[in-house]
Amino acid sequence: MLKIENAEVLGWEHAIRGMRNPKNSWEKSDSGPECPYGKEKCCGECQQNFCIGPNDKQLMMALRNAGTDHRKFMRMITVYLDITAPLYWWKEFDTYKVGTVANSCSTMHKIAAKEFTLDDFSHEHLVDDLDVRIEIGGTDHRDTGPMEVLGMTIDVLNHYREKYLAATKTEEYTGLPAKDIWWQMIQLLPSSYNQKRTVMLNYEVLANIYKSRRHHKLDEWHTLCDRIESLPYSALITGTAI
Repeated sequence: MLKIENAEVLGWEHAIRGMRNPKNSWEKSDSGPECPYGKEKCCGECQQNFCIGPNDKQLMMALRNAGTDHRKFMRMITVYLDITAPLYWWKEFDTYKVGTVANSCSTMHKIAAKEFTLDDFSHEHLVDDLDVRIEIGGTDHRDTGPMEVLGMTIDVLNHYREKYLAATKTEEYTGLPAKDIWWQMIQLLPSSYNQKRTVMLNYEVLANIYKSRRHHKLDEWHTLCDRIESLPYSALITGTAI
């Protein structure tokens, strides 16, 4: 599961102005707050109150196709996203270190802030008919499906959450220091736990992501790439005709 909210794209005017610096061709720029095509209503292509004209669009695509050395303007088009995704996906996203900044909700500080529920975890691919045999006490066995295993994990996490909250008030209730109980939640937390981060990227980073991850095994990458395709002038990212 991957959810994207509060998407915003900024920096078009600055990127276009800088794009035309090498040849001092600012007078050829035809982008601005008014639609260069004379449309009275929003067609959905332009970025809110800023519209890219045909001259600038043609130069953008030429530079884009010339390669990373020539399309520096794409690094100046900034994108902000709120992304909620499982920890196993964030581990892959964190390989993108250049041109990205992220602020996350902290599991270290807020793991016990609310009761754990099924919706806190990505579980859309878990099924009930792939039973596993669990040995209990060395002799007893029971058949348990993946969804039930996750449910048991959530119950255990909530058990230690209650003990942790009690231990923060008095250790006499639990017999253990609060931090020892906190460790039980941290180290038992599945990688399917969903974390929210506010992310800053740019069009160049998104172009790299789109090229590398469009056909990735994880569905979360497909969701992100689908959202990339809906950004203003996404052809700059995807490489299709604009």
